[in-house]
Amino acid sequence: MWYDYLGSILEGAWLTLQLSVFSLFCAIFFGLLTASARLAPVAPLRWMSATYTTVIRGIPDIVLMLLVFFGGQLLINALTNLFELEPIEFNPFWAGIVTIGFIFGAYFGETFRGAFMTVPRGQLEAGAAFGLSSLQVFRRILMPQMLRFALPGLANNWLVLLKSTAIVSMIGLADMTWLADQAGRSTHQPFLFYMIVCLFYMLLSAISGECLRRMDVHYNQGVVRGEL
Repeated sequence: MWYDYLGSILEGAWLTLQLSVFSLFCAIFFGLLTASARLAPVAPLRWMSATYTTVIRGIPDIVLMLLVFFGGQLLINALTNLFELEPIEFNPFWAGIVTIGFIFGAYFGETFRGAFMTVPRGQLEAGAAFGLSSLQVFRRILMPQMLRFALPGLANNWLVLLKSTAIVSMIGLADMTWLADQAGRSTHQPFLFYMIVCLFYMLLSAISGECLRRMDVHYNQGVVRGEL
């Protein structure tokens, strides 16, 4: 019966959540690097980061996923043959994390760049004048305010990232979309299992929305709306 497949789909949902969280950390890392490069006084860094964001935002996610997975496997095969090593199989889980993180790093980078530019420079200069180190200025003044300005954009990007994890089913990773597809083929009830996956994604999005709302309240304590 159809409910016999719910256990495996729940396992797929857990894998989807893990994939989303690790991809988020990866995207934040690429996003901070990109934003820093876009604001750097060194022109080549600005050009490279601008090229990265332009190219990534112009290529479909699924095409990049296939390029990274199959291209990465070809690269690994070439290296193992060159150094006469044992064959290594490119792990689809980590391929998915790196690809999704790399894709959304471009979007996060633009969000972080706008947030960094919104923080008044005078506050950073005042922190330095009080004897704070660059790291202390970043941690105590720049980062808290930057997060407040960036949070709406980060929230939107996270929800899109969460749904975009479904593309890993194209490289054979057993997330809940792939498992639902297999269950639908076995029972000849694809619509039912795809609806179950839709409900799981909606549930994850709802939980994420509530968590993000609480973060927004936390980072906007003492701030009057309309006077950011």
